[in-house]
Amino acid sequence: MEKSLSFKQAHRRSLKDILKKYWQLYLLFIPVVVWYVLFSYKPMLNVTIAFKKFSVIRGIAGSPWVGWDNFNQMFAAPMFWRAFRNTLIISAQNLVFGFPAPIIFALLLNEISAPKFKKTVQTISYLPHFISWSVAGGLVYMLLSLNTGTINNVIAALGGQPQNFIGMNSAFRKIVVVSGIWKSLGWSAIVYLAAITGVDEQLYDAAYIDGAGRMARLWHVTLPGIRSTISVMLILQVGNILSVNFDQIYILLNEMVYETGETLDYYIYRVGLYSTNNFSMATAVGLIKSLIGFVLVLGTNLITKRMTDGEGGIW
Repeated sequence: MEKSLSFKQAHRRSLKDILKKYWQLYLLFIPVVVWYVLFSYKPMLNVTIAFKKFSVIRGIAGSPWVGWDNFNQMFAAPMFWRAFRNTLIISAQNLVFGFPAPIIFALLLNEISAPKFKKTVQTISYLPHFISWSVAGGLVYMLLSLNTGTINNVIAALGGQPQNFIGMNSAFRKIVVVSGIWKSLGWSAIVYLAAITGVDEQLYDAAYIDGAGRMARLWHVTLPGIRSTISVMLILQVGNILSVNFDQIYILLNEMVYETGETLDYYIYRVGLYSTNNFSMATAVGLIKSLIGFVLVLGTNLITKRMTDGEGGIW
C-alpha cells in the first residue's frame, strides 16, 4: 500500500512539474479544447433527435419518441441512396487520385536542389489553400463557363464545340476531384515534407555508397522513412470517406448535376434546413455517417498495423 501510494504521489508530482514547466503551451491549447467541447462533443448529447419526431416548439425533451422510424424513412428514400452512392464514388476518386498527389508532390519538392526555386514552388502551391471555396468556385466557373469560359474559348478557337462542363453529369465528379487536388495539394504536402526531414541522413549516405541512384534512394529510404505518416493520413482519409467537402459541393453543385453531384452532407443540409426542415431525419443520416466512419477508422487502423508490422496506425 505504501509503495502504490508513493507511486501515485510521484506521478502527481511529475504531472505538476510538467504543467508548471509547459504551462504556456497548455494555456494555448485551452481554446482548442473549448472548441471541440462546444462544437464536437456537446452536440453529441442531442443525438436523441434521430429517434424522435423533433418539434422546434416542443424542444428536444418534449418531442415524442418514434424509435427507428426516421432510419426506416431514410433507408426507404431513393434520394438518400443516390447521395450515398455519389459520396462513395467521389470519395473513392479522391482516395485514388487525391491521396497520393501530395505525397508525390512532396517527394518531387524534396529532390529540388535549388533553394530559391524550391521555396517559390512551395509558396505558389500553398496559395490556393487560403482561398475560400466561394472564390475558388468562381475561378472554376470562369474556366468552365459555356459562353465565357477560358477552356471553351480555346476549344472554340480550335474549331471544336463548346461544352457546358459544369452542367454535365459525366464531368462534374472529375471537376470536384481535380479542383480539390488543386486547392489542397501544397498544404497537404507540408505533413510529408516535415516527415521527410526526419529521415536519417546517414541512411541516404549509406545507400549512396552502396551504389543506389536517386530513384532507388527515394524508393528504399525516403518512402519507408515516412511510412508511418502515410499510414496515419490514410486512416484519417478513409475515416472521412463519407464526408466530401461541403463548401466545395455547395458552391459547384447545380440542379443539372444532382444525379451525380449530390453528396450526403448536401443531402443533410437539403433535408434538414433547405427544403423539408426534417431535423430528425437529417440527424439520423449524420449518425449513420459517423458510425460508418468510426468502423472504417478501426478497420483501416487494424489493417495498416498488420501491413507495417505494428509501426503504422494511430494507436
